[in-house]
Amino acid sequence: MSDSVGVALVTGGAGAIGAAVCRRLAEAGRTVVVADIDRAPAEGVAAELAGEGHVGRGFDVADTDAVRDACQAVERDVGPIDALVNVAGWDRFVAFVDTTPEFWDRVIDINYRGTLNTVHAVLPGMIERRRGRVVSVASDAARVGSSLESIYAGAKGAVISFSKSVAREVAKYGITVNVVCPGPTDTPLIRDMADDMGDGQRFVDALTRAIPMRRLATPDDVAPAIAFLVSDDAAFITGQTLSVSGGLTMS
Repeated sequence: MSDSVGVALVTGGAGAIGAAVCRRLAEAGRTVVVADIDRAPAEGVAAELAGEGHVGRGFDVADTDAVRDACQAVERDVGPIDALVNVAGWDRFVAFVDTTPEFWDRVIDINYRGTLNTVHAVLPGMIERRRGRVVSVASDAARVGSSLESIYAGAKGAVISFSKSVAREVAKYGITVNVVCPGPTDTPLIRDMADDMGDGQRFVDALTRAIPMRRLATPDDVAPAIAFLVSDDAAFITGQTLSVSGGLTMS
C-alpha cells in the first residue's frame, strides 16, 4: 500500500481504535498527531509510535475554538495536515424515552459537532494545497439502527450524510472524504457501556452470537480499513461508507 509522507491528525487517538489507527499510519511513514481530550494519554501513544516526530495534543473536539487553535498550532509546529481521521466518540446504552436533552447534547457534540469542527478547521488548507484525506469513524448503528443507541445512531448517521456531501464539494481539489463504520468492537468503551446495564458479559456474548464471524471486532480489524482510505491507493475512492462488522450488517 503506497503512501505519501505527510502529517495525519487522529482525534480520539488515545482510545483503543484511535491508537490502533495511529500505529498503522506511523508504520506507513506518516507523522502522526495524536489528539485526545486529555493530553497525557495522547502524548503516551505518540511516544510509542514507530518513527520520529509524532506528537500528542489535548483538546475537546466539541469546542470549536479549541479545535481551530489546535489545528493552527499543528500546521505551524508540525506541518500541513494532509490527513484527518475522526475517531473521537462517546455513547451509553439508554432507551430513547429515558434520555434527556443534556444527554442528547453530549452525544451530538462529541460524535457529530466534533467532526464538523475538525473538518471545518483543516479543509481550507487542503483545498489550498489541492490534496487531502478525511476519514471519519461512524458506526453500523447509523446504517441499520441500534436499540438503546438512538441518539448515537442519529449523530453517526449525520456524519455519513455530511461526509458524502462534503466529498462532492471537494472532489475537484483532489480531496477524498470517506467513512468507516465499525460493528460491535471490543473496546473499553463498549465494555463499560455493557457493564452499566448490569450483566455486561451476557450482553457481549449476545452480540458475539449475532455476528456471522462469531466474535467482536478488534481495533486492529478496524484500523487497516482507515489506513487504506488515507493512503494513495484510495485516491479515486470518495463519498463511500465501509462497514467493518464481521458480516453483521451485510444485509
